Amino acid sequence: MANSYTQIYIQFIFAVKKRENLIKEVNRESIEKYICGIVKQKKSKPIAVYCNPDHTHLLVGLNPDTSPADLIGAVKSSSSNWINQQSFMKGKFTWQLGYGAFSYGRSQLDVVAKYVLNQKEHHKKRSFREEYLDLLNKFDVDYNEAYLFDWI
Repeated sequence: MANSYTQIYIQFIFAVKKRENLIKEVNRESIEKYICGIVKQKKSKPIAVYCNPDHTHLLVGLNPDTSPADLIGAVKSSSSNWINQQSFMKGKFTWQLGYGAFSYGRSQLDVVAKYVLNQKEHHKKRSFREEYLDLLNKFDVDYNEAYLFDWI
């Protein structure tokens, strides 16, 4: 739309089904590149992505014509299909239902991007559960524990 200008930054967090450690280090960068391609295809801007063995962080500049649900739905659907086609693992790969989405201002981007890209070190100190619950609380998101990710 003419004369419409936006700045929408969102960090998505989504998990492997049953929180299994299925994303191997040898495949991590390929999966991240594929995810960035999906984001670009949806006319959004990938800023930072890191695939942990059991969950992924994705920071994007969101196209205002795309809803967060549509973008993450496309990312999860297309990437799981692609991962299965690549035969990176035995059995079928799928992402868990649901996701977290947290918005940020432009002044926070550098810190959040570094946080996303430093996941390997970050999770030596904190579990995914602690991290996710802290984000929900920090952003004052009401949640029901029964509907959070599977915790192993």
